[in-house]
Parts: sequence; structure tokens; C-alpha cells
Amino acid sequence: MTALPPSPQTSPGRPAGPALRILIGTDTYPPDVNGAAYFTHRLAVGLAERGHDVHVVCASADGPPHVERAEGVTLHRLRSSRVVPHSPMRVAVPLGVDGHLSRLITRLAPHAVHSQSHFTISRAVIRRARAAGVPVVLTNHFMPENLFAHAHIPPRLQAVSARLAWRDMMRVGLQADHVTTPTERAARLLREQGFARPVEVLSCGIDLERFRPRGQERAAARVRLGLPERDTIVFVGRLDEEKRIDELIRALREVLRHRDVQLALVGTGQREKELRALAQEIGVAGRVHFLGFVPDEELPLAYVAADLFAIGGIAELQSIATLEAMSTGLPVVAADAMALPHLVRPGRNGHLYPPGDVATLARHLLDVLESPSRRAEMGAASREIVLQHDQRRSLDRFEELYARIRPRRSGTSPHGAAPLTRVPLRRDNGMAA
Repeated sequence: MTALPPSPQTSPGRPAGPALRILIGTDTYPPDVNGAAYFTHRLAVGLAERGHDVHVVCASADGPPHVERAEGVTLHRLRSSRVVPHSPMRVAVPLGVDGHLSRLITRLAPHAVHSQSHFTISRAVIRRARAAGVPVVLTNHFMPENLFAHAHIPPRLQAVSARLAWRDMMRVGLQADHVTTPTERAARLLREQGFARPVEVLSCGIDLERFRPRGQERAAARVRLGLPERDTIVFVGRLDEEKRIDELIRALREVLRHRDVQLALVGTGQREKELRALAQEIGVAGRVHFLGFVPDEELPLAYVAADLFAIGGIAELQSIATLEAMSTGLPVVAADAMALPHLVRPGRNGHLYPPGDVATLARHLLDVLESPSRRAEMGAASREIVLQHDQRRSLDRFEELYARIRPRRSGTSPHGAAPLTRVPLRRDNGMAA
């Protein structure tokens, strides 16, 4: 098997000021596979690399509660259970969460709390931080469509469920001192749902060194992933309903009438069995490769092995996978939905197609694949466009927020105690004497 050289690691970046202690509350964290989990992980690790004392409170990956140290981050794993039987997703058991978080916040006295959603852990950490007078940043990754399949909500109830879910999110979001979201489209969505307070648009960011153009290594990457040597379209993400992967498979049948091409699907999900059956039914099973879960350290190879990236998702608030593909220098063909038009400039770095329009999707895929020179130009444009999403910029801004944000109104610490006293930190994460 041909070996690839390791990717260089992103430099820790410029420290924005004194070391801070940050508590991140999240309801999804690796090994969960989704954009919010990836963002939270990269944020936590990136802050730790800059010398901050970072703590993450999240659900246990296997059930029992415990504390562990990983990549410079302290993980406080809460007791969890599965969302539904046989689902890979786990949620924190609500019983005792408030008391545990009160004690944790009192002990840590963080400079800021950063919540990543409005569910069990995230809303509890906001509530307890407010009571303790700790400033709260909330980043919204929420879209009801991303939950429908996991919660098994029937189509006839989805509109009502979405309204109720948004109303719940608004109540929690209004408790935060500062709210961010990845794209202007995501911010506009919050305003459309009635969120009247300011929302800062702050990209999830991308590691431009880890995901970088390596066209000369494409053949080796295909060997590593077990892919034949032919033009390759790649999708990376969950194989779930809102991702519309069936459209990519149906479009592949039309593309194969003109070119020898294959589709590589990186990820797992609830629709994998259906998608395999669809590929078999329409006669393209030999050209659709289900690569399953690819470990994070090998993920860049999935993009290096490809000639273009395609995504049909209709509920993307930013799409970290699209950022990774663009950073690797791939053209993108994407659904004209939610935040994807913020990343794709039609005719410059790819194309947009109306969701559900498989014929137009196939035509755009062919347009990119049939001209190697055009493909290279579009890939270079993708890399140029994505430079504004450098994760070092995002980390700089979050550091500023944590250092400068103040609670909108004074709070008292849990159980009526005096306001929290924060212990100064050194840049090596050690407590000052």
C-alpha cells in the first residue's frame, strides 16, 4: 500500500491575551459524527493549544459518567443513554445534571461558558452559569430538519414540531449574553424565527494546513481508501434523510452514460441500507463506494482522493465538510439551499442546483468533470474563497469574546454564595501560585 506523508499540523496561533479558563457545554461531542460535534472538538483543542484551560461537559460515549483528559482538554462526561434503541446517538440523563453543573462551575470559576445548543446539557450549563454570574456565549447549530429522522417524527407532524422546537430554542437563546452562528443565512433564519437580539456571524473555521491541495497524491489516497483509479465524486457526512444522498446516486446514473466515474460516500447513517438498495436497483452499485466511518486523522485523504465534492443537503447552517473540500482545492456542486450558496459561487468554484432536480445536478457534475482545466480553475477558486474561513481567525474572535464579555445583569453564585473568584492561569495551563 502506498504511503502518504503526514499532513502538517496547524500552528497554535497567536495568543490573544492572558490564559483563560473556558467551560464548553455541548450535547454532542466526538465520537458523535456531525458538524456541531466536530466544531466543538476543534474549538476546544484549538483553545487548549493556545494555552487556555479548557473544560468540556458532554454526554458519556458509553453510558457511565467519568472525567478524562484528551488532546489537552478536560472532558466531564455525564451519564448518558441512547436516544432510541440501536441509535449511535447518546444523550445525558437529566437527573442530577443541574446540581453537578452548579458544583463544577463553582469549582472551576470559568471566565466564560460557551454553550453549543439548547438541549439538556447546554441549557443546564447556561442556567447554572447565569445563576453564578458567569458570562455565556451561545453558538447556534440548530435546524429542526436535522432532528426529524433521529426522533422518528412523522412527516405530518414535522411542521408543528419545528415551530415548537424553534420556540424552545428562542427561550434558551435569550438567556445568553452573546449569540453567534456560522453564516449570515443562519443568522437570518434566527431573525425570521423571532430572535430579536443581535447575532454575530462567526465561521466555524477550517484548518487550512490540514486540509490543503495535494493533487499529486490523489492516486495514493485512492489506494489507501480502496478506490479504483477513475474520476471520483465524494460526499462526506451522515447518510441521513436531510442530506439527500439519493439525488447524488440517481444523478450518477446519468453521468455514467458519458463518463467513467464513481461516487465515494464517507460516513454512516440511518439511510445506508436504503441507499445501497437504490444503487443496486438503478444499476450503479458497482460505482457507489460506501467507505463508512473514516477516522479523523485519515479524513483529509477522502478529499485528496476526489475530483469534486457534491452535497445535496437542505439543512446546512454552514457545512464543515464543504469547507474541508474547498480547502483541499475541490470544485463543489451543491444544493441551492440554506447556507450552501454562501460557499459556492456558480461558475467560479462550482455550481448550485435546485434541490430535487437530479437532471440539473447531473449536468453540473458533467460540466466539472469533462474539462480538467476548468476543474483545476474551480478548485483553485474554492481554495481562495475558503481562506476567509481560516480557523485561526475564528479562534482569535472567540478568545476576544471570552476575555471581554460580561453578564448582561449581575448574578449570584449557586446556593446564594458570594460571586465566583477566578484563579489566574499561566500559559502552561498551570495554576498560578
